[in-house]
Amino acid sequence: MQKKVEMPFTLGVDLGGTKVKTALIDFRGQILAVNKHPIHPSKGFEGVIADIIKGIEECLNETRKKAHALGIGIAGQVDWNGVVRHAQNLELENAPLEKILREKLGVPTVVVNDVRAATWGEWRYGSGKGVNDLVVLFVGTGIGGGVITGGNMLEGCSNAGGELGHITIVAKGRKCHCPNMGCLEAYAGGWAIAERAQEAVSFDPKGGLHLTSLADGIENITAATVSQAYREGDSLANQLVEETGEYLAAGIVSIINAFNPCLLVLGGGVIEGLPELVPTVEDFIRKRALESAVENLEVTKAACGDNAGVIGAAALAQSRIG
Repeated sequence: MQKKVEMPFTLGVDLGGTKVKTALIDFRGQILAVNKHPIHPSKGFEGVIADIIKGIEECLNETRKKAHALGIGIAGQVDWNGVVRHAQNLELENAPLEKILREKLGVPTVVVNDVRAATWGEWRYGSGKGVNDLVVLFVGTGIGGGVITGGNMLEGCSNAGGELGHITIVAKGRKCHCPNMGCLEAYAGGWAIAERAQEAVSFDPKGGLHLTSLADGIENITAATVSQAYREGDSLANQLVEETGEYLAAGIVSIINAFNPCLLVLGGGVIEGLPELVPTVEDFIRKRALESAVENLEVTKAACGDNAGVIGAAALAQSRIG
């Protein structure tokens, strides 16, 4: 009787500034176990490592299976050797994350930017499955994305490709968290929506009463507050959402003209909270982008939700390690 061969399992980790999510993924992209818990960057690099390992061990103990590879998506810039060059929220600089985890866990490990990992997840198992030319844009606290062209991930000279949130949409515009001014993220990212809303309420306290009441103070207004007030018919929130759609679309027009994808996938917390932005963006880009760039373009929402990061990190590790 021929012995049944068990297909390989891969671990995927989505490492953010406040939490780490870990999942064990099979070869079809299905999640077998998932774990999520807070992370403690104040404990330093070793503390971050310990938090990652804790999530991995809990997933493996739950399933009683072994993983043949590990993929990690981290909110930061990562070089070709898996060294985290800069991760502001995790307080990491030039941290050899890939090397340390490979040595501690004894499995092949791949570390990439978190949005690059999420892009891979949407491409392999989500809305972009089977499409060889697509752009994935995640609009959350920040804005990032990934570009698949001719069936290959655009990685760039120093593995920093896909920083789509940092294209300039307003010369000498709002200060971004990067060294530049006028970035797409500085107008349409979650932190920027909150900042713009707080400024609008400070300028017009009477018009901003509902937002202030919902947040219990101007300084507490967030993108989620704007979304809630918009749902409740608040006029200032409606204005902020309309402006956000215009800023977002303005940046995406440049992206569509530059990369000519067959598919644009929009995801992230801001899109989940304000799904109306998707048709707004599509209508805008069809009017403003080059005709040849949009004639075969489809626009859709991301399908993997908040699992895109772990699924994509695992799938990317699977593809690189084999």
